[in-house]
Amino acid sequence: MAILYNGVERPEHTPDMIEELREDEVFVFGSNLAGMHGGGAAYVAFKKFGAVMGCGVGLRGQSYAIPTMQGGVETIKPYVDEFIAFAGEHPELFFYVTRIGCGIAGFRDKDIAPLFAGAAGMENVCLPKGWNKLVYGKGCVFVRLVCESVV
Repeated sequence: MAILYNGVERPEHTPDMIEELREDEVFVFGSNLAGMHGGGAAYVAFKKFGAVMGCGVGLRGQSYAIPTMQGGVETIKPYVDEFIAFAGEHPELFFYVTRIGCGIAGFRDKDIAPLFAGAAGMENVCLPKGWNKLVYGKGCVFVRLVCESVV
C-alpha cells in the first residue's frame, strides 16, 4: 500500500534498502555524536545522501542524523524529540526513518520505536515496517514533517 504526500506516491513503510531519494525526501539514520559514519545506515547516509563526517546530529544534505551510540535509550529520546519538532516545522519534506539504534548500537525495535510516539499524525514521517504497531498499537499511522538544510 502507498500513501500520497505532496502529490507524490510514497511507500507505507520505510524500505529496507534505499538507493535513491526524490528531491524532497530525507534519509533518517542512527549516528554517533562524533559523526563518524563508518558503518550501517550511517555509511549509506554518508556515501549517498550527504551526511558529513564529524557531524553526528541533525540535517545535512538529504540525511538527518539521530545519535544512538552514547548510552541507553533515555539518551536517544531528546534527539528523537528534536527530530520530531524539526520535521513538524518542515512539511515540505518527507522523512524515511530507518531502524535507528537497532544495528550497530544494539538496541531492539521494541525499545526504540516508542520514542517516535510524538510523531503520531504526521504524514511526512515514514517509519520502518512493524514500528507503527510498537508505537501506536495498530497499523500504519504517518507523521507530517519537513526539514531544511543546515550548513
